[in-house]
Amino acid sequence: QVQLVESGGGSVRAGGSLTLSCTASGDTVSRYHMGWFRQAPGKEREGVAGTDTYDTSSYASSVAGRCTISKDTAENTLYLRMNSLKPEDTAIYYCAAEPADGRVWVGYLAPEKYHYWGQGTQVTVSS
Repeated sequence: QVQLVESGGGSVRAGGSLTLSCTASGDTVSRYHMGWFRQAPGKEREGVAGTDTYDTSSYASSVAGRCTISKDTAENTLYLRMNSLKPEDTAIYYCAAEPADGRVWVGYLAPEKYHYWGQGTQVTVSS
């Protein structure tokens, strides 16, 4: 099974940028649908961006146009580039993966569709 480790979080001012990384081990990311999720204090975990094994992507409306999800199979790593960060983007960001089974993937932003999770990385955006 795949293990996921996130990195790249930190503290930035509003308007700044960050790139989060999710490095996989134990299996290759090309076999998985993958996504980024976040959870702010007192709130439920929500989908930020997801991508399937064909590199089709989906974004939450709150981040569309500001974030880009990408996958580097050579590095076995998933990325989330975030621009124009806002204080409301403050949260713990999690990487998740679900093995592809040949069926059409519809769970891009649905946390309950993913089996494998990383430990998370904190993103704090100050105004």
